[in-house]
Amino acid sequence: MTPVTTIRDLRELARRRIPRAVFDYGDRGSYEEITLRDNRADLDAIRLRSRVMIDVADRSTATNIVGVPAALPLAIAPMGLIGLFHGDGEIHGARAARDAGIPFCLSTMSICTIEDVSDAVGEPFWFQLYMMKDRGFCASLLERARLAGCSALVLTLDLQIQGQRHHDVKSGLTVPPRLTAKNAFDVATKPTWILSMLKAKRRSFGNLEGRIPDADNLTTLSQWIAGQFDPSLSWKDIEWVRARWPGKLILKGILDPRDAMTAATSGADAIIVSNHGGRQLDGAPSSIAALPEVVSAVAGQTEVMFDGGVMSGQDVLKACALGASSCLIGKAFLYALAANGYEGVRTAIEIIRKELDISMALTGVTNVKDVNRTILAPAGNR
Repeated sequence: MTPVTTIRDLRELARRRIPRAVFDYGDRGSYEEITLRDNRADLDAIRLRSRVMIDVADRSTATNIVGVPAALPLAIAPMGLIGLFHGDGEIHGARAARDAGIPFCLSTMSICTIEDVSDAVGEPFWFQLYMMKDRGFCASLLERARLAGCSALVLTLDLQIQGQRHHDVKSGLTVPPRLTAKNAFDVATKPTWILSMLKAKRRSFGNLEGRIPDADNLTTLSQWIAGQFDPSLSWKDIEWVRARWPGKLILKGILDPRDAMTAATSGADAIIVSNHGGRQLDGAPSSIAALPEVVSAVAGQTEVMFDGGVMSGQDVLKACALGASSCLIGKAFLYALAANGYEGVRTAIEIIRKELDISMALTGVTNVKDVNRTILAPAGNR
């Protein structure tokens, strides 16, 4: 078997091991996928400055993320339907993150419930909230997260209205997965995935049980989202959340410096520069292109995290050089989980950690907290 040395290797394994509809859900973006492609292309275009004859024998990738020690500037981003990529996927992801010393964030749209993950992991994790019109339900989710000991709340700001993801509409993905004439052969060739689904604790939206009538496919889910997700969401709602959440608050989905300045004065402990993985406004800037202006706008008033196309330790290094305190992985995590469950996720984290460590050394840096723009080569240097 060919050794797994990159996230790209894990992506290829995932593509072969899970049904195409599930793979496409995690792999693709909205509309023409311009922003999805730019996330990758713009990170690739950044060049690093090679330095020599600097003592880099003693290096550290350790940092703090919203005041909590982490083994490296990395967290697992909140994503829906993780449990369809591997049975009990949220639990596997949370355990792998715990064992690697980094944060894990559970999505509102998870398969496993808040309580499932809390009982299985035994240590604090983050919870992500989508604001819905039913504020009573939102309040109940916040209370459940508090009782589960979640250490931070990630409030997603950029899904007031869902961007259309053409591949999801066409794929026929169902929740829970269902065998049809269209997908029978594809599913039948994925025995490991089938077994993980059969053994899984849940196969539907655990946190939303009883809330979505007849939510058996993504079309129904999209319709429910359209009816429940709140297009009237505004900055005043941050106060509503703050009044009900006693822990750390992180705001996800910032791209514009004006929004960043407002977020920085809203009481948030951190903001995440993110374009939802290229799954919302197609044609929006890549996250890495937006990052420097956001960092400049907040001027140190709050912690700035980065999300958008991270596939390697060098991507983490580049984002840190442009002012991010840490990064989140989404697609990279899903590929790893689908490829090999818990062990796949540990492999992905180690790939990123090792490349970050080596790239730090080759740019003359010994502590990730000291990374800044000086490690970047001038634009156009090749």
